[in-house]
Amino acid sequence: MPEVVIRVRFTCGDRTDVVYADPDADTTETVVEDVIAVLSGDAGLLRCQHGERLIVLFSRGIASIEVAPRGAVL
Repeated sequence: MPEVVIRVRFTCGDRTDVVYADPDADTTETVVEDVIAVLSGDAGLLRCQHGERLIVLFSRGIASIEVAPRGAVL
């Protein structure tokens, strides 16, 4: 199952790293495209993991994202 780490910068200036995994995707590139498509859509809801917690990102509060393969974002 391909996973990516997303560094999210919120409109308030705070940022956090979350993990997004898509069991139906074939490649990491497909997962990245899915993340961008979901966040740019009308609903803009993305379910992610932050440690052991499930969180939902709402695109309205996001200023930018950085996406990397599973691992630390440097």
